[in-house]
Amino acid sequence: MEYIALEALHRYTLLESPTGDPARLGDLAEVLEADAAQAGFTVTREPHPTGDHLLWSLPASGVRGAPILLLSHYDTVWPAGTLEAMPWSVQGDVIHGPGVYDTKAGIAALLEAVTGLTTHPEIRVIVVADEEIGSPTAGDLVRSEAGRAGAVLGLEPPHPGGDLKTGRRGSTRARIEVTGVEAHAALDPDAGANAIDELVDQLLRIRAAVADRPVLLNTGTIAGGGRTNVVAGKAHADLGLRFVAPEDEEAVISHLTALRPVRAKAAVTTTLLARRPTWRPSPSGADLLHRIRIAAAGIGQEIDGRPADGAADTNTTGSLGVPTVDGLAPRGGGAHARTEWVSAAGVGERVALLGAVLTGGVRVRA
Repeated sequence: MEYIALEALHRYTLLESPTGDPARLGDLAEVLEADAAQAGFTVTREPHPTGDHLLWSLPASGVRGAPILLLSHYDTVWPAGTLEAMPWSVQGDVIHGPGVYDTKAGIAALLEAVTGLTTHPEIRVIVVADEEIGSPTAGDLVRSEAGRAGAVLGLEPPHPGGDLKTGRRGSTRARIEVTGVEAHAALDPDAGANAIDELVDQLLRIRAAVADRPVLLNTGTIAGGGRTNVVAGKAHADLGLRFVAPEDEEAVISHLTALRPVRAKAAVTTTLLARRPTWRPSPSGADLLHRIRIAAAGIGQEIDGRPADGAADTNTTGSLGVPTVDGLAPRGGGAHARTEWVSAAGVGERVALLGAVLTGGVRVRA
């Protein structure tokens, strides 16, 4: 059974799909839609200039109740051309290639698992085009579909070894932009306001604001200025923040949006590029995990779950109170790293587990 999923994974990996590259995303989307239609899904799209989101649906067969919603994505962090230095390869159980683990193997496993199912609730799938940058254009679609779902299953990679994810840190991406005043750096520096210096001072303020909180702060990119003999007129930095508790999230974001310049001639602006709320473990999520464990035991698999540090679209559904469990893609490792790999045997395991779960054993609300 898993051979078909591995063949599909091979095809998907050879179609590079960087976030924000609509042409390459479109090429892969056509292949994914053809495979989804062959598996029995009705396929539609929500168009966006930077890449379309894919929505697949399969009517219920023999199982009543609210739909099960599955979340995945087909964009990767890898730029076009990565395959040249990081080609598809299979060495025993280890498959290497850009995006194999995060998360093309999850899509391949799902489509193989659904093929031939005769008893299942309504199944709906969203395959997002910009998940790797926080799903800035997919949030409304995810929230809308979550509102009618009985349970949500995330097809992101699992914990090392294969355990599932029952909560996630909140994740916000923010851009701090500074406008200064350009001037000659030697002849008339006081006539200017250095945007880079202002940005550095603001970043120090931000770091101080999170110092006493369980918040992860990463300054991911920084840029500004142009010449050493010109007082910098522009500068910006992109920040990644992760939160354990909603109250920390609210406090830090309030601080970011209230930044004021240190220099009289400078201006500071904060833009939230993407925001995923904190998803805390819940009784309904624990019940969903319990049902998945029962389904796994029925096919001879042992599985458990715990919260994760990374963020995904399941942050949105979990924070809304919809029973949610993530990490149902195959086991592997090296997400976002040149060592990215997925287990061939793990693909087969997830094909079997998804098939068992989707036969109706995880329905938790009507």
